[in-house]
Amino acid sequence: MGTFSIKDIEALTGIKCHTLRIWEQRYGIVVPKRSDTNIRYYDDHDLKTLLNISVLNDNGIKISEIAKLTSDEISEKVLEISQLGTEFKIHIRSFVSAMLSFDETGFHKLMNTYILQFGIEDTFLKIVFPFLQEVGLLWQVGTIQPSHEHFVSNIIKQKLYVAIDGQVGKFSNNRKRFLLFLPESEKHSLGLLFANFLIRSRGHEVLYLGQEVPLIDLRDAFEKDNPDFILTMMTIPQPDLDKQSFVDFLTENWPNSEILLTGPQFIHAGLTLGSSVHKISQFSELIKLVNSMELPDAKHNLIS
Repeated sequence: MGTFSIKDIEALTGIKCHTLRIWEQRYGIVVPKRSDTNIRYYDDHDLKTLLNISVLNDNGIKISEIAKLTSDEISEKVLEISQLGTEFKIHIRSFVSAMLSFDETGFHKLMNTYILQFGIEDTFLKIVFPFLQEVGLLWQVGTIQPSHEHFVSNIIKQKLYVAIDGQVGKFSNNRKRFLLFLPESEKHSLGLLFANFLIRSRGHEVLYLGQEVPLIDLRDAFEKDNPDFILTMMTIPQPDLDKQSFVDFLTENWPNSEILLTGPQFIHAGLTLGSSVHKISQFSELIKLVNSMELPDAKHNLIS
């Protein structure tokens, strides 16, 4: 069972500390526990209760009305809002709750429900990636442990692997060939996996090499077999990597390929780019680019 400080509760639910204290005193919505040194803390059950209460309150239900409801009634109302509404913050909080309690079955059910309801692309763009951004912030402030992040990342990757497997061998007549890889020391592959799915789902061919690929190995393997596009991304700082030399290596060795760079470490770097190199700051830009290739004889609208 997890234990959370009042600051943790504020970070996870969005309920301000002073507001929570007032609600506790006036309505008795939760009763915080006390440590041996008389420091207040909250457990998993308290957190789930407060996550649900924050959802109802954010959707216009007064705390005085919420306080009259039983736990089951609160859960039912949250479920109604989740099913009927398009407020993705609700779904993100549901993910947070399942993550904190390491509820594997619950997390899988949420993923499956959202994919059925919104489709896999919108589920990732509007729920999964904003959720992962929140996970990163919670990790930075010490509210969650690395084990929480590994737990949800592996489940999310499982869903992507299944989706990608369903696209293998389904090519369009005017397909392009993409090479996807991550530089050495880059381990965060979830974004590249999602790009793999996006591209394959439009009928294009993908050579997916994954994470930590040495450039020399890449050159030797594809010296005579140039792909139409090379997509790579960098999310974590790599002070030992000269980004400009990295990009120059790609353009020199694959002069006939379009180079697509994404991830914050490339996007915010002051790079000198040739005409065949393009930065993609958001997945929506990649989707727009790949969608344009579905049109016969279309001239691709590449991002500069």
